[in-house]
Amino acid sequence: MRKCIRCGTEMKEGCTIKVQGAGYGIVMSTDEDALFKGRIGSPKVAICPNCGEVSIYVDNIEKLK
Repeated sequence: MRKCIRCGTEMKEGCTIKVQGAGYGIVMSTDEDALFKGRIGSPKVAICPNCGEVSIYVDNIEKLK
């Protein structure tokens, strides 16, 4: 459960980011020079239903270790 850093309300987790006009989306990587190496995955989004604060997070942090 994520809590909003602004108002303390429980956030709605598991939302996604969509890029308008492009079908590729966003992928995070630990290596900016390699095309597929070091991929962490797609970022997830949590949104506060009270104040609208948006939090971007990684679901699987094991790939960072």
